[in-house]
Amino acid sequence: MKDVKPDFNVALDGKKIPILTLDKKWYMLLDDESRKSIKKTEDALNDLMKRQGKINTESKEIKRLKKKLVSEIMPMAQAAGENPTEAQQKEIDQHKRLVSECNEKLDAYNDEMLELPRNIDKLNKELMAYTCDICYDEMKENSDEIAEIDEWVNKIRVELKKKLIRKAELETKNHNMYSYLHDLFGPEIIDLFDLKYSKE
Repeated sequence: MKDVKPDFNVALDGKKIPILTLDKKWYMLLDDESRKSIKKTEDALNDLMKRQGKINTESKEIKRLKKKLVSEIMPMAQAAGENPTEAQQKEIDQHKRLVSECNEKLDAYNDEMLELPRNIDKLNKELMAYTCDICYDEMKENSDEIAEIDEWVNKIRVELKKKLIRKAELETKNHNMYSYLHDLFGPEIIDLFDLKYSKE
């Protein structure tokens, strides 16, 4: 029966998967050669993660700036009163314009942040499916080689047992011959055998 590879995309559907490129174990799982085929997806995921980080950092900075600008507008307006000078009005208008720019930038970032997690999850799942595919192929190859090695080890084990039995038989035969000749001729004659036997 032909081996049918599972559809890992279906298996991963609805699963929460940690971001692979942030996981040291993922890097240990695949060698450099295996990762070449998924490098584009890996890089795209890393780019989205960097973008998300940048948006989060910049959003915090923009919110801080906006808060500062808003807190400065009220005292400026109170100081200017009903008839602000041209310089005071210019400064108030500039602050309002900057607050408006902050709002626009935050709105754009919020829109982007709605899509980013979905895109990150999509790419991460693609990467996981590729990873599963690579691991499946490698594990299949490894299993085939393990079976071959197992077969070889079993053959060698049988051969080793035969050789050990033969060795024991030969040692017993030599011992029996030595004992018989020793009993028959005595130690003087058998010493000749000892010399010859030890040379072999």
